[in-house]
Amino acid sequence: MTAFNVVRFRVKPGNEERFIDEHRRMRPKLKGFLGGSLIRTGDRSFCMVGQWRTFKGLVAARPQMVSLLDGVRDLLEDLGGGLGVTDPVSGEVVVRLAAPRVARKRPARGRRATKRAAAKRKR
Repeated sequence: MTAFNVVRFRVKPGNEERFIDEHRRMRPKLKGFLGGSLIRTGDRSFCMVGQWRTFKGLVAARPQMVSLLDGVRDLLEDLGGGLGVTDPVSGEVVVRLAAPRVARKRPARGRRATKRAAAKRKR
């Protein structure tokens, strides 16, 4: 079953763009990793959300994820409360929410559209 991991970070002042650039350059080759997004949640706050084929694959990749974190650890500020520089959570999907369906708009029925429709009918 699909799994996700979410990691919360706070970047040291003045290091936001470097932190973002480091993530842009990352090309993690992690077995079962389906992709992820870095999300800015505040002035110096970010979350990384990763999608995985299975929770087992996510767990197996944790040592590699720590290695990736080591590449940006010097840019991070301690979150306090005994957390250190990250606040990670992960788990399997239990409910998937579908996006609402959007009705397709019909083409405009202006003068040009009417001429094209008439030309098609003649063929």
